[in-house]
Amino acid sequence: MPDALDATPYDALLLLSFGGPEGPDDVVPFLENVTRGRGIPKERLKEVGQHYFLFGGVSPINDQNRALLDALRKDFADHGLDLPVYWGNRNWAPYLTDTLREMVADGRRRVLVLATSAYASYSGCRQYRENLADSLAALEAEGLPLPKIDKLRHYFNHPGFLEPMIDGVLRSLSELPEDVRDGAHIAFTTHSIPVAAADTSGTVEDHGDGGAYVAQHLDVAGLVADAVRERTGVDHPWQLVYQSRSGAPHIPWLEPDICDHLEERHAAGAPAVVMAPIGFVSDHMEVLYDLDTEATAKAGELGLPVRRSATVGADPRFAAAIRELVLERAATESGGAESGGALTPCALGTLGASHDLCPVGCCPARAPRPAAAGADSPYA
Repeated sequence: MPDALDATPYDALLLLSFGGPEGPDDVVPFLENVTRGRGIPKERLKEVGQHYFLFGGVSPINDQNRALLDALRKDFADHGLDLPVYWGNRNWAPYLTDTLREMVADGRRRVLVLATSAYASYSGCRQYRENLADSLAALEAEGLPLPKIDKLRHYFNHPGFLEPMIDGVLRSLSELPEDVRDGAHIAFTTHSIPVAAADTSGTVEDHGDGGAYVAQHLDVAGLVADAVRERTGVDHPWQLVYQSRSGAPHIPWLEPDICDHLEERHAAGAPAVVMAPIGFVSDHMEVLYDLDTEATAKAGELGLPVRRSATVGADPRFAAAIRELVLERAATESGGAESGGALTPCALGTLGASHDLCPVGCCPARAPRPAAAGADSPYA
């Protein structure tokens, strides 16, 4: 048996994700949850839901979260870490509030949260913290004891997140026809967000042109491209591009869009493109539709060979990275390395390890709302 690792003071890990429909009847109610408060009519939601209906009304994200749960539990058990792992979603079952209620009933009082978003942004970090605050408020209204909640730091530059992506790009390059392989370009893709949200992402000192959101993605793209060059001897041109834009057309969002980029690369004479979705933890609907369906169809129209590399998903190296992040945070919170974690955070690239505690002004919302697990949390 492995030596026991100690995550004290934490007594549970919560996997917090977006959620997704698991059948045709779920699609519109799910989208109503996602867009609540925006006044979007049901008929418009049915139009948006066509992406889901193409796949039987089922988003792959829930099954992928189940696989990640299994990978985390196996890794923890294999390494002697006795820490139960729960799962809650923002927009579909199992709902976050229900999961927190279950955790409280199980006696969990000090909870670490793993969000399935690796980068700093309002939608990728603070909005999850707002959801946590909403759920804690609901438990408080029910008279239940409130657990103390902390959120794991951003893990975009942890080697356990990077290595699977590097392997995915290498595999995609190897699948291209040999005569176009060495000249292939790499399009590193992530979710487009409003320019204003990007500019205010990260800590206040990070705010500016693109903020932490763009800087972190550029750092990851550079790390992956450098690793590919070192392992193949070929220097592939690359660019950070965006996908999955939504919202009013008059509001500026990050560009270029992946389909526009493919047209531009084709016109410039690129012989092939590998699409690498570094902004996503798993192959959920936006990867399956926006890249595997829409962008791949665009490439087919152009006669441009493309391959799409895999996301990290439930790769054992990612599960190991989460264990390391848990122990790192536990050691910091308990004041020493006796928890089995290293006090020196593990991070590659130029940006270093992200902060443990989101400071005031980090990834602000347009309309201020309470957010848990940060310096401005009402639930200290």
